[in-house]
Amino acid sequence: MAGGAGGVFALALVVYLLGGDPSSLVQEGISRTIQSSLTRESKLTPDQQNEQADFVSAVLGSTEDVWGSLFSEQGQTYQAPRLVLFAGASDSACGQAQSAMGPFYCPNDMTVYLDLDFFHDLEVRLNAPGDFASAYVVAHEVGHHVQNLLGTIPEVRKKQQRASKTEANALSVRTELQADCFAGVWAHAIEEFGTLERGDIEEALHAASQIGDDQLQQEAQGYVVPDSFTHGTAKQRYSWFQTGFASGQIKDCDTFKIPKP
Repeated sequence: MAGGAGGVFALALVVYLLGGDPSSLVQEGISRTIQSSLTRESKLTPDQQNEQADFVSAVLGSTEDVWGSLFSEQGQTYQAPRLVLFAGASDSACGQAQSAMGPFYCPNDMTVYLDLDFFHDLEVRLNAPGDFASAYVVAHEVGHHVQNLLGTIPEVRKKQQRASKTEANALSVRTELQADCFAGVWAHAIEEFGTLERGDIEEALHAASQIGDDQLQQEAQGYVVPDSFTHGTAKQRYSWFQTGFASGQIKDCDTFKIPKP
């Protein structure tokens, strides 16, 4: 792992996963990296918000180290995304961010928007508890940032503008699955760094399967509509994260070839 601010965050992630308090390590990084829009509307107490903010910051820093190293290997420079934590709602260059939308990445301002209450919902409503389940969510959104830097998102947008609704949704699925694979690439590097504990990857894989389109639609309406999928099935999301984790290579995350069933 590289040094600098990212290295501090990576160290904080190690401390957190080992049960320590990373706040003293990441405080400087938080002030530089996070634009906070937290409000009293949150389901979390202020202490819980601070704890989540520390953890998310540590994960973000570890992604900076991992992607910085991978980009450097290809002779490129990685530009880290901004991070906005909010509760309730926040403005973004892609429109208003709201809790109902869940976490998302806005390519217009190269920013990851995370509603801290989502992590509570991930554990309670979506039955995907665990620190590494939450870390997977952050790594997935950073995966979209990587796609933006590589030119994938602008290319997909152009194709979607001249595609049918079904075709546009299919392109969205491939984009999301690649972000899952990139999250797996990050997890691969974290494992090599020696910070994973028994059960961490299982937590991430479980989270990926719990937020598949088929799973969410079945729970919400009792049936699924495959043509309306925008993120992929539970099996696809699980499989592509696993692919990235096993490989650790960007080249093995080309979901724009035939996606896995």
